[in-house]
Amino acid sequence: MQDEDPALPPSLPDDVRKAFVRWYEDVYRKTIEKTPERKEALTTASSDPVNPLYTGADVDRKHETGRLGFPGQYPFTRGIQPNMYRGRFWTMRQYAGFGTARESNRRYRFLLEQGQMGLSVAFDLPTQIGLDSDAPLADGEVGKVGVAIDTLADMEVLFAGIPLDRVSTSMTINAPAPVLLAMYIAVGEKQGVERGLLSGTVQNDILKEYIARGTYIYPPKPSMRLITNIFEYCARELPKWNTISISGYHIREAGSTAAQEVGFTLANGIEYVGAAVRAGLDVDSFAGRLSFFFNAHNDLLEEVAKYRAARRLWARIMKERFGAKNDKSLMLRFHAQTAGSTLTAQQVDNNIVRVTIQALAAVLGGTQSLHTNSRDEALALPTEESVRIALRTQQIIAHESGVGNTVDPLAGSFYLEALTDRIEEEAVRYIETIDGMGGMIDAIESGFVQAEIQKAAYRYCREVEAGERIVVGVNRYQVKEEKPGGLLRVDRKTQDDQIAALRKVRAERDNSAVTESLAALKTAAAGEENVMQAILAAVRAYASVGEICNTMREVFGEHRERIII
Repeated sequence: MQDEDPALPPSLPDDVRKAFVRWYEDVYRKTIEKTPERKEALTTASSDPVNPLYTGADVDRKHETGRLGFPGQYPFTRGIQPNMYRGRFWTMRQYAGFGTARESNRRYRFLLEQGQMGLSVAFDLPTQIGLDSDAPLADGEVGKVGVAIDTLADMEVLFAGIPLDRVSTSMTINAPAPVLLAMYIAVGEKQGVERGLLSGTVQNDILKEYIARGTYIYPPKPSMRLITNIFEYCARELPKWNTISISGYHIREAGSTAAQEVGFTLANGIEYVGAAVRAGLDVDSFAGRLSFFFNAHNDLLEEVAKYRAARRLWARIMKERFGAKNDKSLMLRFHAQTAGSTLTAQQVDNNIVRVTIQALAAVLGGTQSLHTNSRDEALALPTEESVRIALRTQQIIAHESGVGNTVDPLAGSFYLEALTDRIEEEAVRYIETIDGMGGMIDAIESGFVQAEIQKAAYRYCREVEAGERIVVGVNRYQVKEEKPGGLLRVDRKTQDDQIAALRKVRAERDNSAVTESLAALKTAAAGEENVMQAILAAVRAYASVGEICNTMREVFGEHRERIII
């Protein structure tokens, strides 16, 4: 609004309108004539324009009751718990995993010793797409971006000395989610832990893989069946387990705006809930264990507004569209992770500041758990020193900043409430468009969702290239730097050791039991029964991830991405 007249809402009372115009003409305009506004774009990180000043007229006055409400009450705009962090802080859950299970176990123990509250497992790419470490396509990728898991023997080592009845675990796994969940259950059995005491989350969100990430195996229809099988199984056997983490994180990392992140993520959620209901599940039997996973980006206030808008919109969707009656079914519970796409290889210590701002946004927005990225992740896997700084960032926010002492501390800000409304309205428009296309699967297959994200990402990159959006150390304030040293690298020996361990398991297990369990799984997959019991039996027999996933590949086939031009 540099040289434009203020766009005033028509509902503004005459006396306020006159006062605002007087201030704008006599004070603001004269000031910017003497001191022009900055040349870079005065927009949010999503490229939406930001007015110089917001007033009560920018906010829907129904906020105090139906739209804003109170913490712990519908529509949960102000948080899902009445007391939020006054009771206990969010779970500090650092995402970690690399190399072999033994190496990752050491990192988990280190993090728990440093005060981390829960585990978050990163799996390597072969595991994520259901390949064993000795598969030809796995060559060069074993243990690189996460821990390599081939059989139950690896999972036993991964959680050695970590009591699963006292630590909650999040597993970032999607297409092979039933397999890794079964392995976790089996480790619990070996520790003597009752299933009802196992707590954690399996990501299990395949739709965002088709949209933004690519670690899918099967076509959409059988993939949705596996997801609803997990819903059904956990509702019966694992009451404390979060059966899915519906992820906007990767959508944002692909370049979406904040509103697109909300709209597309909740549209995915609608697809999952609808599939479960069509499969015969009562919505209130599983909806309370759904969770979400959002990005924490750089624009602090836009991010806070995003989380509040997502909570309010999801509560309305569950109540009005699906007829959920239990309050827990209406609550959007979410994990947040700071934005990996904002980390720069230049001046890596600047990333500590970026991560602090992003983590603060997640906390002010009411997250239930949080991962803070490490400063050196634009270059390599993080070192122990970098991981400690990332965890300390959360601990300082929790114990020293004071932002957790009151619930929804930014509520009532004219700007924040206007942003919350705008993001919700934009997200609703996307959901309505997707509904009109027949649902999210049809929208993905048509390329609509991917194209919208690509346009937003392109616009953002052009703004950076043109200098309209400043990235410190990249397009302004550059310095000459030495080549970084002391980075964590995973060498070839890791792959050799992992393959040797896999071959040892294959040589020592009862291979007739493996063959029998895989045959039973193939029969289950070809029919209509829930496959979780069959997968669990195969896992107990020490069948590998690749063997189990290949058995289902024979029945379901593999997804081939449609190229959108």
